[in-house]
Formats: sequence, structure tokens, C-alpha cells
Amino acid sequence: MSQRFEVFKGTLTRDFARHYAEMAIAMLVGMAVLALPARLASAALFPSLDPDDPSLMLARMAVIMTVPMVLWMRWRGHAWAPCLEMAAAMLVPAAGVIALVETTLVEDMAVLMAIEHVVMFAAMFFAMAARPREYGRRGAGERRAPALAGGRR
Repeated sequence: MSQRFEVFKGTLTRDFARHYAEMAIAMLVGMAVLALPARLASAALFPSLDPDDPSLMLARMAVIMTVPMVLWMRWRGHAWAPCLEMAAAMLVPAAGVIALVETTLVEDMAVLMAIEHVVMFAAMFFAMAARPREYGRRGAGERRAPALAGGRR
């Protein structure tokens, strides 16, 4: 086997899977808890836009999934670089899907959401795989003092 494959295989650990699951849970919690406040905020900030506009809905959904993920990563002690990479793994696919909406290449909301989520999950995986030391073993992101809560967990 190639050395690259061995390094990649070494990243697929229980801790890698735990972190991936934590990110998925943070996304779900964000959607459940922040959906209504985000809808109200976007209606207040952009009163001329239809709150059900597909582009606005997709952007809002990406933000309410990204914010809790980044907060959770900071709580777990990750530096800003991996947090911003994970945010990009969420926001770049959302921008791509919004481009599909705006160009009318895809108009079915269910298809757009499916594309967005599949690409987000894949992007999260590859962002994590690019940093095997950060995600591949217990405590990798936790060596530093927690970024939130005054240094305590």
C-alpha cells in the first residue's frame, strides 16, 4: 500500500468518527434551535425579501448549521484554522447551491437541499481528513485550553 493511503487509513479512527458525529449533531441542534430566530432575524434585516425565497432559505440554513459547529469546536479546544476550514466546508457548498438556484439550473427545493447536504458532509469529511492529527486521535484538538467558558469545561 502507498504511504499516502496508510496515513489516510490512520485518520479513520474512533475519535475521527466521534468528531464527525459531534459536528453532525451540532448541525441538527442548530437547525432545531436557531431556525425560528434566524427566520425572524432575516425578516427584520431584509424586509423586502420573501422569507421563503429559496436562496435566502439555503443561506440561512447554512449559517444556522455552521455557527453551532464552530462554537462546539472552539469549546473542544480547536484553533481558529480548523474551525474556519469546517465553516468553509459548510458555506462553500451552500454558495454553490445558491448559484444553482440563481441561475435556475435546479429549482426543486428538495433536490437543492439534498445536494447541499451531501456536499457539506463530504466537504466536512475531507476537511477533517486533511488534518489527521487534529481529528484522528483523542485529545488532538483538546490539548489547548478551551476557547470558551473561561478556560473550564
